[in-house]
Amino acid sequence: MEVAQKTYICCFLKIYRMKETLTRSLSGLIYVVLLLVCLCFEQLLITLFFVFGLICLGEFKKLIQLKSYIPYLIFIALYAVFGYWQSILNTVKGLSEATQILLVLSIFVELFLIKDLFSEKAIPLFATKRFLLTTFYLSSAFVFLILIANYYEDYKPDILLGAFILVWVNDSFAYLVGKNFGKQKLFEKISPKKTIEGFLGGLFFSCLASYFIATFTETLSFTSWLILSIIISVFGTIGDLIESKFKRQANVKDSGVIMPGHGGLLDRLDSIIFAAPFIYLFLRILHYVS
Repeated sequence: MEVAQKTYICCFLKIYRMKETLTRSLSGLIYVVLLLVCLCFEQLLITLFFVFGLICLGEFKKLIQLKSYIPYLIFIALYAVFGYWQSILNTVKGLSEATQILLVLSIFVELFLIKDLFSEKAIPLFATKRFLLTTFYLSSAFVFLILIANYYEDYKPDILLGAFILVWVNDSFAYLVGKNFGKQKLFEKISPKKTIEGFLGGLFFSCLASYFIATFTETLSFTSWLILSIIISVFGTIGDLIESKFKRQANVKDSGVIMPGHGGLLDRLDSIIFAAPFIYLFLRILHYVS
């Protein structure tokens, strides 16, 4: 009888794990297909990122316990102004200067978040900082994603697609290498499963992927894509760790439940959100020196 019960429990656990894996794979596939389809059409991508931004903002507001609706209004204003600057004002004059100001403020806020990550103390969340984070850490990231897709002053999403591919490659191989070879913890107090070996594995395969992206997209040189892969791997990992620290402070496992098997949308986009200003900064520097 006892053997039969153990067999039943083992079978149940196997079925549950298979179901969980299938659910995770299906929701992940829907997310990727939706993104790839929308990348083909500028207005669809703008709409998709607008919806993604609102969802991520809602999840982040819960993490930092901010009940105000003002962050939504700021996000809508930022997104409308930068996304439709030319249509609204009938000119591009001032867009570059406004973008530079937003970029400086966003990077400034993110550098403070990096400092908070390495601090033993909890991330301080006084009222002003909550609004600064929702504006210059989260809302501005979606503006930069749209600007990256318009890097050539015309909609060509290849660079943005390449950035997402590098994020996926980095995350996937960091997990696989870390699971099979990881021994030294990267940041045990914040994310116990992340290892130094996993991080280096993700970085290595991201650099490798940059060669194929440079070859098949013919957008940037291999050297530029190689630098981008390092930026995305390093700052993407930092972004993941920062979100993990926010979740630990909020005593939650996931930022939300919108993606079955994955958690919240913020859990899937935390890397690209944090890396976006640094990606755009590199592209601006590249534009000036080329």
